[in-house]
Parts: sequence; C-alpha cells; structure tokens
Amino acid sequence: MSAAENGRNDAAAEAGRVIRPGGTIGVLGGGQLGRMLALAGRAMGYRFVTLDPTPDAPCGQVADRQITAAYHDIEAARALANDSDVITYEFENVDADVTELLMKESYVPQGSRLLYTTQHRLREKRAIEAAGVKVAPYAEIASAAELLEAVKRFGTPCVLKTSTGGYDGKGQWVIRSLDEVDEAYETLSRAKTELVLEQFIHFEKEISVIAARSPRGEVKAFPAAENIHVNNILHLSIVPARTPKSIQLEAERLAVRIAESMGVIGLIAVEMFLTPEGELFVNELAPRPHNSGHYTMEACKTSQFEQHVRAICNLPLGSTELLTPVVMGNVLGQHVEPLLDWIVQPESERQADGVTAKVHLYGKHEAKHNRKMGHVNVLAGTAEQALQWIEASNIWKASE
Repeated sequence: MSAAENGRNDAAAEAGRVIRPGGTIGVLGGGQLGRMLALAGRAMGYRFVTLDPTPDAPCGQVADRQITAAYHDIEAARALANDSDVITYEFENVDADVTELLMKESYVPQGSRLLYTTQHRLREKRAIEAAGVKVAPYAEIASAAELLEAVKRFGTPCVLKTSTGGYDGKGQWVIRSLDEVDEAYETLSRAKTELVLEQFIHFEKEISVIAARSPRGEVKAFPAAENIHVNNILHLSIVPARTPKSIQLEAERLAVRIAESMGVIGLIAVEMFLTPEGELFVNELAPRPHNSGHYTMEACKTSQFEQHVRAICNLPLGSTELLTPVVMGNVLGQHVEPLLDWIVQPESERQADGVTAKVHLYGKHEAKHNRKMGHVNVLAGTAEQALQWIEASNIWKASE
C-alpha cells in the first residue's frame, strides 16, 4: 500500500473516531482556558487530566487530576498520554519533543502541523495566503540593512515582530522613524528567531472570529466580535460587531475558509483588521479557545469551550447562534478589587434594567497588574446598553 493510500486510510479512521462522554480529555497547559474547557466538558460527562508546572493551577482546580511538571518533561507527557483518551492544548508554544511523543503515544486530533504553522509568524502568514486570504504586506528580515530597506519601502509606522514567542504586544516594535531601525533590530534580534516586518494597516476596527472544525469535516463559525485593546491587551469584545452585517458575514466566511484550508481540528481564532475601505486583513491565528470568544459562554447556544470539546471528540458541532447582544470585559489584576466591591453590593445597586452581568474568575492566586484574572459577560438588549453599564460600573476605571 502506498504512503498516499495509508494517509487516506488514517484520515478516514480519524473521521470516524468518536470520544464519547465518560472518556478522559488530557489538557497540555493548566491556565484559564483549560479551566473553562474542563468546566464545559465536565458538564458533558468527560473527565479531565491536566499538565502544568504551577501547583493548583486554574485548570488543575477543576480537573480530576493535575500532573505538576514542566511542559518539556517527557515522562510527565507520557503520564498525560497514558491517562487520556484524547489530548488537546491551551497554548501554542508546546515543546516539539513533547508534541512528537504525544502524537506517537496518544490521540491528538489537532495534530502537530497546525502547531508548527501557528507557532511561527512567517509560516502562519504563508498558510493564510495559501487559503486565499489577505494579510498585511510583510518582509522577512535577516539584518539591520534589510530592515532599513524594508522600512523605506513600507513607510512608517510599520511593525517589526519576532517570528516566535510574542503575545499581548510582547516581541514587537512599532517603528515610527528611520532613526529607530538599528535599535529595533538589535533589541528583537536577541530573541534568536527570524524577524518579520509588517506594513502598518490603518484600520478602523479589530475583528475576530472563532471557527470550529471536526475530524468528520463539519465546520461552524461563531459571530464576529469587535475587539478593543488597551496597552496591547484585549479589553472589550463587542458582539454583534459594530460593522455592517455584510462585513460580519465576510469575516466569518474567511475564518471558515482558513479552518478548511489548514485542516483545523478543534477551534481556531482568526484576528483581523478592518480598513475604512471595508477590506479585511488577517493579523494572527490561534489554534485554541481564545480570549475574544469568552462572550459565547452566556451569549450563544454553544460556548466556544463546549464546541472545542465537541470538535476534538468528533461529536456533532453545536449551534453558534447568538442569543443576545453582549460585551465581554477582561478583568485584569488592577480590576479585581473594584469587581469584588461590586459583587458584594445589594442586587438593587448592582443591576440595571435589562442588563445582566455574569462574572467568571479564574482561580489565580495573585492579582498582578495587567494579569488576566477573569472576565465579565455583560448581556443587554443592545451592545450600546452593555457598554454604558461597563462605563458606569467603574470596575474598569483603572484601564484608563
């Protein structure tokens, strides 16, 4: 039998493989995404084991078992594999040796190819382009001279990024003048990874869509969210996005196209820029549940976390219908005390007519400045009402 025939047979076997409720889901990573995944999956009847180096990690608090070990610990990974019927991950920067072992010794339907692509900005951009979707013009940078030439070509401002390891604004430098070129290159080249320069997109809004795909090939997208960042950290996700319906539908269509083109299993978050001319450019991908999808927990018929469980276990995907307008507000370390003060107020003082606020806290032990500690989903008759409630609550005043 040829290698191609073997590959087709493997794909067919996986398309028919179902992990029924009662099975055990292993989660590589014990943070808040794993926690919310486990809470959703436990309600469906699944058991959970997580691997994380931090004792009593957020996911470990609600899982059946936590393996407390470093992410690169091969024996710990083997223990995770032995205890799990299926394995997923809650972050992209998974150790390559651990990934290889899990692929051999357990069932990881998301595979290693998607991780390999999304761990690296240049590979990711090429994969997005291969799906027929636009990204901002970019250039691979290997020297300060190449950077200078590319900055002159793109104009300022433009953004220099490391190909690996960046998140929440880390690993990047907005170059605003030619005078910054040498310093920007010297600083980011210390990361010992390829650099990529992106032309700055003058965007009107930031949009994201979470799409899910199962081994059987079923694909569904959640409604597009409009995202507002403060200090490079997501502050608010507004749904429905304040854009024409045609833009929302196009964003969802592009996310589905990427999920299908890349053979995604599970969730993929697609972050996009919307220009004043109505064009959408994909900025980043994340092959997992995503901060901008937390609104789905109360506002949609199926949450992103339940959908991820359904996808990796090859159950039929749930409805992504939006039940109510919603604004998700991230709770960072500096917002915890104002939120706790709000929680203990009498209900008559906490609620506004037609508005319901649902609080999710992640069980982290220390509330550090700008650390994600939880989120609040504010449900209302309109997104504008929810935004007004957020402003009046004063919980997020420390973000200003």
